Amino acid sequence: MMKRTRPVIDEIMQQEVRPLMAIDIIEQLHRQFALLSGGRGKDGAPIITFPEFSGFSDLSEEDFLNVVTYLTSVPSQEAASLGFVIILDRRRDKWSAVKSSLARIAGAFPGNLQQVLVLRPSRFLQRAIADIGIRLHRDDFKMKVVMLSSLSDLYGHVDRAQLMCDFGGTLEYCHSQWIHHRTAIESFAVTVKSTTQILQNFSGALAAIQLPDDAQSTEDLLAAHTEEHSRLKGELNLATKQGTTLLSSIKEQAVKNASRKLNPDDGDDLTTVERLLAQLGETDTAFDELWAKSCLKLEQCLQLRNFERDYREVKASLDSLTEEQAAFSDCGGCVAQVEQLLWELKALDKKAQETLETAHRLALHGDQLIQGDHYAADAIRPTCAELRRVCDDFTNGAKRKHGLLGKSLQIHKRINEVNQWCESGVYLLASQAVDKCQSPEGAESALQDIRKFLATGREDQLSSLRDLHDQYEVILTAEVKISVQKVLTRLADVQEMFEKRQTSLRKLSAKQTRPVQPVTPRPESIPIYSSPHPPRIPAGPAPNRWGSENSGTPKQLADGDLAKKKNSRKQKGSIKIEVMLEASQGGSNCALATNETEESLLSRRRHIIKEMIETERLYVEELQSIIEGYAIELDSAELSHLVPTALEDKKEVLFGNLSEIYEFHNRTFLKELENCIENPELVGTCFLKRKEDLQIYEKYCQNKPRSEALWRQCGDSAFFQECQKRLDHKLSLDAYLLKPVQRITKYQLMLREMLKCSENSDGTAELEDALATVLDIIKSVNDSMHQIAITGFEGNLSDLGRLLMQGSFSVWTDRKKGHSKVKDLARFKPMQRHLFLYSKLLLFCKRREEPSEGREKLPSYSYKHSLKMSAVGITENVKGDVKKFEVWYNGREEVYIIQALSMEVKNSWVTEIRKVLTGQLEACREARQLHKRIGDGVYQTSINTSNAKNVGRASPKRPDSPGCQAGTRRRSSSPSPTRNQRRGWGHSPMDTEDSVTFPSSADELSVSSDPDEETNSINEDHGRFGVQLKHQVKVPRDVPLEPGEADNGQ
Repeated sequence: MMKRTRPVIDEIMQQEVRPLMAIDIIEQLHRQFALLSGGRGKDGAPIITFPEFSGFSDLSEEDFLNVVTYLTSVPSQEAASLGFVIILDRRRDKWSAVKSSLARIAGAFPGNLQQVLVLRPSRFLQRAIADIGIRLHRDDFKMKVVMLSSLSDLYGHVDRAQLMCDFGGTLEYCHSQWIHHRTAIESFAVTVKSTTQILQNFSGALAAIQLPDDAQSTEDLLAAHTEEHSRLKGELNLATKQGTTLLSSIKEQAVKNASRKLNPDDGDDLTTVERLLAQLGETDTAFDELWAKSCLKLEQCLQLRNFERDYREVKASLDSLTEEQAAFSDCGGCVAQVEQLLWELKALDKKAQETLETAHRLALHGDQLIQGDHYAADAIRPTCAELRRVCDDFTNGAKRKHGLLGKSLQIHKRINEVNQWCESGVYLLASQAVDKCQSPEGAESALQDIRKFLATGREDQLSSLRDLHDQYEVILTAEVKISVQKVLTRLADVQEMFEKRQTSLRKLSAKQTRPVQPVTPRPESIPIYSSPHPPRIPAGPAPNRWGSENSGTPKQLADGDLAKKKNSRKQKGSIKIEVMLEASQGGSNCALATNETEESLLSRRRHIIKEMIETERLYVEELQSIIEGYAIELDSAELSHLVPTALEDKKEVLFGNLSEIYEFHNRTFLKELENCIENPELVGTCFLKRKEDLQIYEKYCQNKPRSEALWRQCGDSAFFQECQKRLDHKLSLDAYLLKPVQRITKYQLMLREMLKCSENSDGTAELEDALATVLDIIKSVNDSMHQIAITGFEGNLSDLGRLLMQGSFSVWTDRKKGHSKVKDLARFKPMQRHLFLYSKLLLFCKRREEPSEGREKLPSYSYKHSLKMSAVGITENVKGDVKKFEVWYNGREEVYIIQALSMEVKNSWVTEIRKVLTGQLEACREARQLHKRIGDGVYQTSINTSNAKNVGRASPKRPDSPGCQAGTRRRSSSPSPTRNQRRGWGHSPMDTEDSVTFPSSADELSVSSDPDEETNSINEDHGRFGVQLKHQVKVPRDVPLEPGEADNGQ
């Protein structure tokens, strides 16, 4: 069966430009001046009915054309190709209405028109007129027009079953229901099209996806795609539900009345909805298949990334354990040491057991991924093999270490046994009294004791040491080999002693068989000890047993002392600071200071300097504890396994230049403060002397945001907890990293207190300068923290000179060029700008707030534009507001009106800008005067008569000196170029460019160019100083100046 398609629906699905739809002309359709009832002519042509409509002549051409065009687009192409049959009902109208209707249809009908069936006016006169009129104008309409007198005539052309009830037919038609179905079908078609396009786009994105390189990104991507898939699946299900409901609504008419059949248009609608539903089903199936593949690939990618992450972690742990295992000695120096090594090795094996189990589980998980047809099986397989190899290497290494240490333990135990046997043997020989051995019974008894003792040291036990030595000689260290050799030598010596003693005792025992004259025995040379146990022969130094209670490294002892000292000083220092602050509070300090005697003031000064020194020592000790207890431990092997990965190679970020600060205070500043203990008022000199050195705090504070961000990442790690536990610190590291920031602000408080009790005394000026210096450093540190937040500036900020000021202002701009409306608008709408003043440039930035990981927002400054200070002028006072001042550029070509938050802020900025501009004026004046003296002055050199090749230095001559010419030599108006070149002085552009213009009023200051003033200045300065240069051989290329020459010609 050939499917019939809908032109409107096809255009909706295929064309990019949406065709005319029912929703677009729904108001015109509701007027019912043209209907598509679904009826057909005898040959199947669609019927369009124009019922009686009183306002037909008032319809606009656009409304008529839109409705007729839409109605002709509804039937199928097959039905529309037969042509349309129009029924024009004008039974109650006049012939003029019939004529105008036919003319409009003939002129605007867009489709193939088969015939027009006109129900002519029913009244007699109008009927006659219509008959005459149709005969006269039939050819004018250019279409087939059939005039019908009654409905019976209409039945001859159209079957009654295809006519509506208004024409006596049986075709059921509801216009509102027809409009509802049309809008629903077309809306469903649009939904199907948009849903299909969205699914196609998402499918294309899934097909072209790039797999991420880390687990977190993969997990985020999978979650995002899963969420998008769920949303699209919901839209697809909603569209399917909409189509199913529409299909049921169309079928409902046939279900209610079994005898009634759907008209051809309703059948076409039913077919269209079924086709769209089938298309949705196919799209849903294809989308599910593609999603299943993409989701599986993303899940496998996530599994791979997690596997790789777990592998890296397990591999790092195994490598660390392997390094610890390799650090164990194969044989210790004594039994206790070997036993300690074995105990630690067993502890390491126990600690590694969990990691080994994790590695085996990870390898099994990798095997499961391979068996599950993972797309990266070729990459997973060697990783699993590497994991098993590392685990086997560690296990085999542990077995090897245990075996070697076990053999070493055997040797050391046997050494101890032999040493003990030798010591017992020596004791036995020494304890045998010679007088008791003179009798046969005594000698025999001594021999029996020796035999019993020798029986305790069986030959196999004693010889096993030599066998062990020969068997394990390859693995023994040189120290153990020496110990074995010493023991074997001692054993041989002791055995030789027993042999000699046995020989002597046998002789004594054998001599008693013949009678002899008893004599009094002479004492032997062996000493008789009063103690029942004579001292043993020492066998060497006592071994150093590990794990002794009294043992401790010097570093541990030093750390303990440091902690005790620090705690005691901390208590003492906090009391003194509290007293000092209490003394400084209130508003009657000045009155107290004036009433106090010089002794009390001196006592207060000494108290403050003592407090400053005590807190400085404590500060240095705290810095030392941070560096030794945290920074150095980062590089130690003992705690390397606790260092978080985020902290690797980030020590400089976390600590900044803390070591530099410590070295300065420990080696220099603390000693200089201690030298002021007797003369507290001289402390200001220390700060002035070390003004440049204290600038290191600026670098530290600039790094502080990066340090805090890094601390937030890894501050909870076990490494920092272990270090804090060892140092016995009550506060964590981040609190101690704030110490430098707190210290630099603490200085200004102490200097203020010192200044209060040092008025009108020696060193007061230095104290005031020192306080200003510290405040300037604090301000510079604060300004630098803002400077590092500048973004978008293409140059190098370090080339702009020192940052002098920074702050937020309201700025109005005014330019000579441009439209006046823009200028006026800028006048009334200020811009919020953050200004940075350098010695060379004035930067205009826009402040922005950026979030910082849940904390308060951090400011950043987006660069907008800048002004060169060499072309800037300033007007201090602006009418209308005392907080405003002007900065103008290039002779007021650009004027910036700047409003400060307060008068103090304005005055400080105006003062600083005037300093910059005044400094530029002085620099230009001095440079021009120096150039003028070089070009105009004549320098004299004395010739050494003993050596004509040496040229002396020129020196200025006074007018009354003998070598001075009468009057002053002036430069010629046109000096010879060769002469200037011979002297070696190049032409300077300052002759024509750099000059000084003084402000026209007290409120204005700028740097500009004024050739007239330059000429006057040159003539004035030229008459002040001049010397004559005489030369004999040649003039040196560079003429040296005596000290003072550059100053005398001002």
